[in-house]
Amino acid sequence: MRITIDRERCIGSGQCVMTAPGVFTQDDEGLVELLPGHENGTSDPDVRHVPATCPVQAVSLSED
Repeated sequence: MRITIDRERCIGSGQCVMTAPGVFTQDDEGLVELLPGHENGTSDPDVRHVPATCPVQAVSLSED
């Protein structure tokens, strides 16, 4: 699985971090970032719920 983040679209709501805190964080501006080493998203099963929780669809998943 591949995680794609559209930081231009992100509004900093933090839903991604609340849903999968082991994969996502927020930078100093509140925008979504992946934690190092979690680019493939397989470390946390809750990652699959993140696109649905993001109010602006800034996070998407695709199968490799």
